[in-house]
Amino acid sequence: MGTHIALLIVTAVALLKHSVQGDGVNNVKNIDCCQFFPVIDDLLDLFEGPNTCSEDGALMVRLAYSDAMGIDPMLSGGGADGSLVTFSAVELQDPANDGLDNIIDPVRTLVENHEIEAGDMSHSQISDTNESLSVQFAAAIALANCPGAPRVKFMMGRPAATAPAPIDLVPEPPSSPKEALMNENLNNIDTTTFILERFSSIGFSPSEVVSLLAAHSIATASDIDSIVPGTPLDSTPFIFDTQLYIEVALRGFLFTSTGENQGEVGSAVQGVLRLESDHNLARDSRTNCFWQSLASNQTAMQAQFAAAWFKLSLSGHNATSLTDCSDVIPTPLGITTPPHFPPSLSNDNVDQACATAAFPTLPTEPGPPLVVQPRQQDD
Repeated sequence: MGTHIALLIVTAVALLKHSVQGDGVNNVKNIDCCQFFPVIDDLLDLFEGPNTCSEDGALMVRLAYSDAMGIDPMLSGGGADGSLVTFSAVELQDPANDGLDNIIDPVRTLVENHEIEAGDMSHSQISDTNESLSVQFAAAIALANCPGAPRVKFMMGRPAATAPAPIDLVPEPPSSPKEALMNENLNNIDTTTFILERFSSIGFSPSEVVSLLAAHSIATASDIDSIVPGTPLDSTPFIFDTQLYIEVALRGFLFTSTGENQGEVGSAVQGVLRLESDHNLARDSRTNCFWQSLASNQTAMQAQFAAAWFKLSLSGHNATSLTDCSDVIPTPLGITTPPHFPPSLSNDNVDQACATAAFPTLPTEPGPPLVVQPRQQDD
């Protein structure tokens, strides 16, 4: 009996020790995850402080997305392995990755300061290259800095990238030179079909594609209209909310500067650039009803994005071989402003696309029509 009780006590203590460990300040389930806390401080400096949804933060999210898309069943590629950092000289040749060099250099500085590698900052996996910062970890911190974002999961243990990803795996907005050529060669295929089939090739449904586009709520388009860099994609670029799903569903006639650019269609809000790909997905019969369902439901949007983003972060990897370090990711601030139409706009301006349900009835923000300013570009 005494031996049995002693064994139970030892087991209970071991379980307790495993469930709450830390570095004296922060508590985590796995003590190996503590190595990430010092990196968070440097990331917050890069992102202009805690709870600041900065341009560099949004660019880091885009970097993580593009890196994870670097995999194909036929062409190979490592997926979410940091290859876009490690082999940036190759992968930045892809036009879809234009502008990401602005965030890769700060990432490399973090790698050098913390002696971490691109697989995912694990000190136990330091390589000779020392260029394997987990862009997935940095992106999770960037998202946590944006009010309204979900707290996304993060897994540690990705091996370092061994080769660059093949070019042309990251979908671009319709009417880009690359896709225009492909459409001509492929009998003018629907560009929405092109995007959905690319995602389908790595296991993503149309609804998951729409869910991932929630990241556009904090994004800007600096390379589509070069006259107005930093143009937001919705009217609330510092908040991770559902306004993108609302505003893209509205009929639009406004352009950011001189007129329609490749990949751009008319917007309903002055100063907001509407991507043609977003516009089409909001209206395509395969995606329009799900798009509409997220417009008025912040909680559903957060849950759907978090699930799709976590799935994307595992691209090329198996979760069972990784360590869950999600508890190092801070909890984002909530938001109190409900989904709404921008001033002067209402349900009358909705381009109703879903055939089975009406667009949700929402309040209109009071005041004159908005003129949204470009986001300040980080140096």
